[in-house]
Amino acid sequence: MKKPTLATLLVTTLGVLGCATAFADASHWTYSGEAGPANWSKGDPKNVMCGLGRNQSPIDIAGGIPAKLEALRIDYRESGGDLVNNGHTIQLDIADGGTLALAGRVFHLKQFHFHAPGENRIQGKEYPLEVHLVHADKDGNLAVIGVMFKDGPANPVLDKLWSATPTKAGDKVVLRAGSAPAAASLLPKSKAYYRFNGSLTTPPCSEGVLWLVMKNPLTASKAQVEKFTKTVGFANNRPIQSVNARPVLQ
Repeated sequence: MKKPTLATLLVTTLGVLGCATAFADASHWTYSGEAGPANWSKGDPKNVMCGLGRNQSPIDIAGGIPAKLEALRIDYRESGGDLVNNGHTIQLDIADGGTLALAGRVFHLKQFHFHAPGENRIQGKEYPLEVHLVHADKDGNLAVIGVMFKDGPANPVLDKLWSATPTKAGDKVVLRAGSAPAAASLLPKSKAYYRFNGSLTTPPCSEGVLWLVMKNPLTASKAQVEKFTKTVGFANNRPIQSVNARPVLQ
């Protein structure tokens, strides 16, 4: 039997666990208290980057260097998957979600999940909800598209997801193709974006993640955000991290 490569193991892990828990081990971590973000790097040696990393996420995108950014070539497709309440977020693990092509590389959509309040900020503004669409290329390199939700009319995609989400952590529901919301419906019409290098926003906070944060938000009602937070049980956003010397392009 051929031994799996590191890239294969990474992509498999992402498909099962996702960005919110990618690479996570048995060590316990939370969003508050003794096992909260301030102590993530102390709980397990594998999480050392949570404290020592210089390109950590999320960040406050203040300004941005004008650049001729390449257009995002997104080719998502309708696909079934597992809708999971994993104890940290609500996440849809996707069987065959389509692709994102950028900088000569093709990234495959593996899953999307949510954070409330939103994790990244734009010009100092915190949004009530953010979705992360997580992709991996054939070598295991990660690219995450972040989309904000602002207060406004209810979002039909969220209604569809929330109505099917298990309320008990650890449970999942299998959604067939056609019954799962299309990932493309979680993108704004304008694909203008900010680009920067960052990390996973949960342990082990691994760096080398390409972040693409959409400039334009979608809308979600306050009731929808409250339902998400009630289901998860707590605010699941990591505090803002220092930008340090890295460029943020727009």
